Amino acid sequence: MAGEARNVLLIISDTLRRDCVSVFGEPGWFGSPVHTPHLARFADRATVFDSAFSSSFPTVPLRNDILTGRATFTYKTWAPLAPDDATLQETLNDHGILTGLVADTPHPFAPGFNYQRGFQSWELIRGQEHDRWKAHPREPDLPCAPGKLRSPDHTVKQYLRNTGWWRSEADSFAAQTMRAAAEWLEHNYLHRFFLCVDTFDPHEPWTPPDHYVDLYDPGYHGEVVIYPAYDRAGYLSSDELRHCRALYAGEVTLVDRWTGHLLERAESLGLFENTAIIFISDHGFYLGEHGYVGKSLITPRYQQAIPLYPELCRIPWLAHMPAQRSRRHVGALAQPLDLAPTVFELLGVPVPAFCDGVSLVPALAGGSASPREIAIASPTLSAPHITVPHPCARATVTDGEWLLICGPNVERHGRRDPETTAAVDSVLREVHTLEGGSIGPELYHLPTDPAATANLIQNRLSVGQALHRALVDCLQANGVPEAHLRFFRHPSRHW
Repeated sequence: MAGEARNVLLIISDTLRRDCVSVFGEPGWFGSPVHTPHLARFADRATVFDSAFSSSFPTVPLRNDILTGRATFTYKTWAPLAPDDATLQETLNDHGILTGLVADTPHPFAPGFNYQRGFQSWELIRGQEHDRWKAHPREPDLPCAPGKLRSPDHTVKQYLRNTGWWRSEADSFAAQTMRAAAEWLEHNYLHRFFLCVDTFDPHEPWTPPDHYVDLYDPGYHGEVVIYPAYDRAGYLSSDELRHCRALYAGEVTLVDRWTGHLLERAESLGLFENTAIIFISDHGFYLGEHGYVGKSLITPRYQQAIPLYPELCRIPWLAHMPAQRSRRHVGALAQPLDLAPTVFELLGVPVPAFCDGVSLVPALAGGSASPREIAIASPTLSAPHITVPHPCARATVTDGEWLLICGPNVERHGRRDPETTAAVDSVLREVHTLEGGSIGPELYHLPTDPAATANLIQNRLSVGQALHRALVDCLQANGVPEAHLRFFRHPSRHW
């Protein structure tokens, strides 16, 4: 396989768990893998990255990683694209490559966030989550008790207004987005191009067609919790939690079906012969694992980051190289932060100095060495407005075998008054620490404990310390100021 491509097609599926893509061989919650036949077919002609991890967390920081090539968690929170940020798409424009965006993911492309800046064409499918698109019906019926929903009035009711006109599966967001992307390819496939397709599904709210849900939980008659509150898992009954999993799995199968539509169109246009096609997610979602539902704790009153265990930080990553005919599995570490330098190298564009990631082209071209030694998935650890990092802002650091979860040592330096945040849904909340007592590091051995259930930090202290040093080195290399770095440089008393 050559190291370059004429075009690049990047497909991002938000909140898609790695263990819900059948090619990764996970049994799933229902005793068998979630149905993803189209991605399985694509994987038969792709490189499967078995050690892919998220980078900056969650949605908006991750898009900042992809489109600016920078490690967002080291300098910036959930925030708009900065006016002076160099971007992947603008750099490709300068080299005569047509850039396009088709998306229904709302937050990065919301008014004022402007991550579509620089794309020569961009199309946003309206209506996801709390996008103020439709005004009727004014009081849609909620499918369950409002206390079981995250932001029932602000988000769920708006979503129900936005989707009240749907009549079939073809109206769903995944279908609309993939059809629009297929049409873009039909009109532009003769040009050299970079097309980014960004679908919010299977992010909640989960409203897949009943025939997909019935694959996983037929005959259910209870309340339908389409957007569960981000909280401790005990507020849902076992039947309700199982049905949440069925709703999520149904949404995954819906995404697979319409991603297959886009891939079939790409194949019919001959693009599998000259185009690198990359499919990834940004992060996963807890559905009862580790006692959580969601990917952080967000209640009407408070918000708190929670650890990025494998269900959250391991991501699916499939990449077809031009004319690739068979499946390859590689163990090389890969992160969304690496997409920009990879795309540049694939398209024969010099990798700009602003890129913090590493190119994965050597791994895609058949090399055995991993382009990176560690991967770090993390919420924001440093930003200009942060005085003292929050103790719950913990990074996940891995070398592919061991996985360390650790945060700032705030015990040595104290905390200021409670901070507030309006990240994710623009609702102002206090940031709390719900854990009792001090927060210590956690260390897991992925080959023998892929679900991260047995904390081995006291047994393998030297391994944890080595990964901690790698985190500090990364923060320092990315220009984190000493005022913040000091909270991470010195291990806590738990070490």
